[in-house]
Amino acid sequence: MVAHFVRLKLTLLGNTLRRSVWQTIGLVVALLYGLTVVTFLVGAAVAGGRTDPELTGQVLTVVGAAVVLGWWVVPLFAFGVDSTLDPLRFVTFAIPRRRLLAGLAVAGAVSVPAVVTLLAGLGAAFAWASDPAALGAALLGAVAAFALCLVGSRATTTLLAPLLDSRRYREVLMVVAIVPLLAIGPFFAWLGSGADRQVDASGVTVTATGPGEELLAGLATVADIASWTPFGAPWALAGAVHDGAWGAALARFAVVVVTLAAAALVWDRSLARTLVTPRGDGAATASRHGLGWFARMPATPTGAVAARCATYWIRDPRYAASLAMVPLLPVVMVAVGMSSGAGTGLLLVVAPIAAFILAIGPSNDVGFDNTAFALHVSAGVPGRADRWGRVVPVAAVGVPLVVAFAVAAVLVSERWDTLPALLGLSLGVLGVGLGVSSVASARLVYPVPKPGESAFKTPQGATMATLVAQMVAFLVVAVLTAPTVVLALLGIFGVGAAYGWAALAVGLVSAGVVLVLGVRWGARVYERRLPELLTQVTAFA
Repeated sequence: MVAHFVRLKLTLLGNTLRRSVWQTIGLVVALLYGLTVVTFLVGAAVAGGRTDPELTGQVLTVVGAAVVLGWWVVPLFAFGVDSTLDPLRFVTFAIPRRRLLAGLAVAGAVSVPAVVTLLAGLGAAFAWASDPAALGAALLGAVAAFALCLVGSRATTTLLAPLLDSRRYREVLMVVAIVPLLAIGPFFAWLGSGADRQVDASGVTVTATGPGEELLAGLATVADIASWTPFGAPWALAGAVHDGAWGAALARFAVVVVTLAAAALVWDRSLARTLVTPRGDGAATASRHGLGWFARMPATPTGAVAARCATYWIRDPRYAASLAMVPLLPVVMVAVGMSSGAGTGLLLVVAPIAAFILAIGPSNDVGFDNTAFALHVSAGVPGRADRWGRVVPVAAVGVPLVVAFAVAAVLVSERWDTLPALLGLSLGVLGVGLGVSSVASARLVYPVPKPGESAFKTPQGATMATLVAQMVAFLVVAVLTAPTVVLALLGIFGVGAAYGWAALAVGLVSAGVVLVLGVRWGARVYERRLPELLTQVTAFA
């Protein structure tokens, strides 16, 4: 049964690659990048193990704990629940749940992140090659950590999948996830302030004499804490064996076994509930009155598209998920700035980041339309009307919001001299990003969650296509805004006030030019690829 699931996963992957050249390119690039990272990390770990095993063990524990934690948390907010082998598709086959669980677990290892994680873990274990017992413990810990990654990721996503179908729970979960992010800055500030006060083996307090020693002391503190958590315990097994602390090694191994068993139990119970209890589609049930935005927009093709897109941005949780970070950006920057010593100056980056998030939002609007895109085809919506209709709602909200962020940032940080540069950079990123998105949404269409589905669910074959499309859009925006960025940085860092005004002028001009040209180019691509776009979004349904 397990082998059948693996063959099915490989077959689905092969079909996806044959259907899309871009996904094949993305897979090859991801593999090469992953293997490069693995080679570098393994080489650094082996070299470090020969020179300073204690420090190497601490670094491996901290980095490994971050990797396992990332496997558990990141899918909920970035790539979503992998639906390549959706358990609901096997309901009618009456497969015993334990066999289904084992098959899904092993099939989950057939992915680039899983392969990279396993190779990195096994390779890093050879940092302890000089100690056979520690090497064996490291290999065991790497396998256990990999199992924790797979099973823990499935447990969290399956457990929270019903909640993620509800917009209220999605918003609560997003806020809860921000809390650890806000705590990162104060945590490292605490390490920096307290790392110079350590207690040696005799109980005497000693003081670090330099920033390097403070960093090493802080790393030792973090590694010691992480080694007793489920995330860092498997990576700390080798260090304990190397030091002869067999009791600590057994205790950490017990933490790993108990956590793995608990995660498997949670996944099993959640899977059982999913198989017998159908989830709602997450659609809104509240009654709506009137025409909404359609009554407020002009009765033109552009107005109709703009009204529909404005409705999406307000009501569709898939759009809301991508915008949830925008209102929290100032809070995050204030917390990080206060704890790191940078002060309120970090608020100056809020407006450009918010502008980029808003501008890149419509880059896959056609994909989000799903089967509703057929209305554009049947109604013969002109390309320019479609492109401008998608840009107008974002620009109407984005321009005042970005300006407000920029003014608030210079007001709080008392850097009024940076206002022209900051406005030029932020509005330039917004305009250029919207122009690039107008082309990208007509050319780089990739699968997204269907209407009514959880915004955190990843359709089959979407991960690589999403990464490639967003990376291309990011690089184009970066290149087109480079002159504005350089001038803005010169103005912000006090090289000369003239650079700030030049950044404002260049930013506004580049925003207007790229936006107009992007809409026109996107309109031509849209009209030329209309049948192909309809075929693509229909295949996503």
